Amino acid sequence: MLRALHIRNYILIDSLDVDFPEGLVIITGQTGAGKSILLGALSLLMGARADASVISEGADSCVVEGEFDSSDETVRSILDENDVEWDSGHLIVRRVVHGSGRSRSFINDSPVTVAVLSSIAGRLVDIHSQHQSLMLADHGFQLSILDHFAGNGVLLGECREAWTRLQSLRAELNAARERLSRLAADRDYNESRYARLAAASLRPGELEELEAEQRQLANAEEIKLSLNGVDELFNPQGDSGRMGLSAMLKEASRQLSRISRYVDVASITERLESARIELDDVESELEDINSRVDVSPERLQTVEERMSLLYDLLKKYSCSDIDSLIAVRDELSQALFDSSALDDRILELEDAVKAQSGVVNAVAAKLRKNREAAADGFARSIEESVRFLELDRAVFQVELRPVEAGPSGADEVSFLFSANGRNPVDVSKCASGGEISRIMLCLKAMMARFAEMPTMIFDEIDTGVSGSVADKMGTMICDMGKSMQVFAITHLPQVAAKGDAHFLVSKGVGERVTSTMKKLSPEERVMEIARMLSGSVITDAAVANARTLISTL
Repeated sequence: MLRALHIRNYILIDSLDVDFPEGLVIITGQTGAGKSILLGALSLLMGARADASVISEGADSCVVEGEFDSSDETVRSILDENDVEWDSGHLIVRRVVHGSGRSRSFINDSPVTVAVLSSIAGRLVDIHSQHQSLMLADHGFQLSILDHFAGNGVLLGECREAWTRLQSLRAELNAARERLSRLAADRDYNESRYARLAAASLRPGELEELEAEQRQLANAEEIKLSLNGVDELFNPQGDSGRMGLSAMLKEASRQLSRISRYVDVASITERLESARIELDDVESELEDINSRVDVSPERLQTVEERMSLLYDLLKKYSCSDIDSLIAVRDELSQALFDSSALDDRILELEDAVKAQSGVVNAVAAKLRKNREAAADGFARSIEESVRFLELDRAVFQVELRPVEAGPSGADEVSFLFSANGRNPVDVSKCASGGEISRIMLCLKAMMARFAEMPTMIFDEIDTGVSGSVADKMGTMICDMGKSMQVFAITHLPQVAAKGDAHFLVSKGVGERVTSTMKKLSPEERVMEIARMLSGSVITDAAVANARTLISTL
C-alpha cells in the first residue's frame, strides 16, 4: 500500500508531504485544482516518461518520493536481482528529474533503471485513469482480466517462457537458413577457389625460400667462378711455385720458432697459428658452398614456374604474403564445411522448433481449458455486479476464439454486453459512457479480488453516472476498501461520503498559481461534501444532506 507521498517542485506543486491510511481514501477538489497533477506525479514513480516540463517554474529539478509497503515475493525477487535492499517490504521509491530532462530513479536509496520501476509498478499500484476505460475494447486487456479470474498466473508464465524459447529457436533457424542460402549461392565459386589453393600445397615461408634459390640459380656460373678464384688463392695450381695461404702461415710459424730463443715471439706465433686455423675453416666452408651451388637450368625453370604460380595466386586473392593466402584457403575450407554442418544444424533446429511448438501448444491447451471453465462463472459474476449498479436487464458474456499461438496462449477473448438483455455484442460497440464506467468498476473490483492488488486508484471512474447508481458505485468501492487500499478521485458526493479518509486538492494564488493537498477534519469533510452537493453557495440543506450521507456509512 501507499503509505506516504512527498513531492517537490512538480508542475504546480511546490512542496507536498502527505501520509495515507488504509481503506478507502477519497480525493476531491474543484475542476482544475490539480488532481490530475497529483496522479502524474505518482505515475512518474511508476516509470512514466519524464522531461523537463514537469519541473516547477524557477526550480532546477523536481523530486517525487513514495513510501510503499509490499509483501509481494515477485517484487522482492526483482529487487534482489537488482541488488536493492528489501527492508522487510518497506520501499522508498524516488524519482528525480533534472533541468536537462534526464531523470534518476532510486529504490531504498539504491539507483535503479526506469525499467525496474515499471516492472514493480503494477504490483504496487493500479491506476485507473479516465482514458483507461478505452482499454475495455482491448482484447488483450479482456484476456488478462479473465486470466486473473481463472488463476492462470503460473500457466501464463510457463507459456511466455515456452513462447520465448520457441521464438529464439525460430530466429536461429531462420538465420541458419539464410546463411545456408548465401553459402549455397557461392558454393561453386568457393569450391573452385579452394581447389586451386589446395592444389598449390602452400606452406609458410616458401616464397622467400624460392626467391633466394632463384637468385642463386640465376647467378650460379658467376658464383662458381668467384669461389674457384678464391680456392686458387688458397691453393695455387700449376708450376707457379707459389705456396698456399695455409702453408705460408705454417712456414712463417716455423721460421719464428727458430728465433724464439733470442726474441719473445711466442704470442705472434700463437696468433699466426690461430689465423691459419681460421683460414682452414673458411676454406672448408667455401668448398662446402661451392659443392652445393648447382648450375642447373632445369631446376631454375622449375623454381621460376613455382614462383610465378605463387605470384599469380597472391595477385588473384589480393594477398601480400603466403600466410595470407593460407588464411584465405582455410576460410574457404571452413565455409564449405559450414555449409555441410549447417545442413545438419538446420535439421536439428527444425526438430527443436517442432518439439517446442508442441510445448507451447500443450500449455496453450491447458490455458484454454482453464479459460473455458472460468468463462461462465466470470460472466455471471460481472453480470451480477453490473445489475447491482442498476442495469437490471444487463447481459454479460465471454466469447473465446482460437487464434494462432502466442505468449498468452492460443485464445482471443471478447466481452459481449447488452444493457436490455437482447443480442449482446462487443462491449466497445454498444455500451454508453455510464455503462462503460460501471463495467470497468466491476472488472477492476474483480481484478482487485483475484490479483491481490495492494493499492488501487480510481480517477473519476464514476463519470457519466449519478443518483442512486453513484451511491451504489460508492458502496462497491467502499467494499473494495475493506480488503485493500483504494483511492477514489471523484466529483460525486455519494462516493465521497463513503471514504475512511478525505483529502482536498485546492489551488492557491500568490505570486504564481500552486496546488496543495490536505486531509480534512470531520467538519471540513461535511462542508466539502455540501459544496459538492450545492455548488459554490453552500446551503443549510446541503450541509444537512452531507451529514446524512456520511452518517449512513
